[in-house]
Amino acid sequence: MCVRMGSYSSEYSDLPWGVPQGSILGPLLFSIYILPFGDICRELGVHVHLYADDCQLYLPLNTSGGLSISILTNCLTEIMTWTSGNFRSLNDQKTEAILFAPSRHSDSSLTDCGSFNGQLSASVTNLGVKLDSALSFDTHINGVISSSFFHLRRLSKIKSFLSRHDLETVVHAFIAVRLDYCNSVLFGVSKRSIARLQMVQNAAARFLEGRRKYDHIPPVLAALHWLPVDVRIRFKILLLVFKTLNGLAPPYLVSLLQPHTPARSLRSENLMLLSVPRTRLKTRGDRAFAVAAPKLWNELPLSIRASTSVAVFKARLETYFYDRSFNLSNQFLLFYLKRSVHSLCFLSVSCDTMFLFLDIMFYVFT
Repeated sequence: MCVRMGSYSSEYSDLPWGVPQGSILGPLLFSIYILPFGDICRELGVHVHLYADDCQLYLPLNTSGGLSISILTNCLTEIMTWTSGNFRSLNDQKTEAILFAPSRHSDSSLTDCGSFNGQLSASVTNLGVKLDSALSFDTHINGVISSSFFHLRRLSKIKSFLSRHDLETVVHAFIAVRLDYCNSVLFGVSKRSIARLQMVQNAAARFLEGRRKYDHIPPVLAALHWLPVDVRIRFKILLLVFKTLNGLAPPYLVSLLQPHTPARSLRSENLMLLSVPRTRLKTRGDRAFAVAAPKLWNELPLSIRASTSVAVFKARLETYFYDRSFNLSNQFLLFYLKRSVHSLCFLSVSCDTMFLFLDIMFYVFT
């Protein structure tokens, strides 16, 4: 083992065990090391997701199974046996448990959680996203709003020392990144929650452009080319769909999307549409990626769905959402008409009636 930087290298040293932190082979060797972890979970029928050293175990419950998590507790027992036999240990301080249930079954006492009955949390953190049992994401949104306004207040103290370009860079780094991080999970949350996040974006736009608190915000967002919060959520989901359909996403996302196959030969079979599964629960089932993603995808024009690369898709999708968000297809024109020295007239009309309006004004004032 050695440390190398550019053309310089340290002396080689033998490493009989372990993996140096930050090494190139670290992630690969760690993945190989914990391969038995996934085998244990699959043998017991427990779903598992791994991201580096973070692990999520989840088990669907139903009334036919007695609403018991005994399978999950057995899996944890096997995992603890494996870790202790391989000189590892679970971090009890960072281990959390949460129960997701429909509102009518929100009482955790109805579910046999075994040793976890007294350890269930109202919310848990998974890769920086705070999940609550009702999937309202209120705790996560509160954290994003609090952190964003905190950084806006701090940035206001150094605004006068920064150039316009540097100020835009730090606003993106401290505010926009927080609004966009894992925002696809916010699809279908309440309009009130989206409005609160939109307030953060509006405040950041006014701060960057030096506007007052009550200035009209859509023109400011349009000038900055910032899509509204709810549109950015749909943008992220559609980008995931495009990557999934083009082999750029994990297999578990690929399995959630199925192409639309009509019962008989129709023109729609060549439109690159996706099949939309039926759901029983509107507030939760319709928010699932397998349902929401095909719906949003099928609403796009064929020219966007048929994009040849990620870069082309993102550019076309951004233009499409930008036009829809700021009504560029139906611009409003302001005409200034002067009838006399002391008389001014301001009229606002749509493009559709512009020519009729001009004909009438020509007749009146001539």
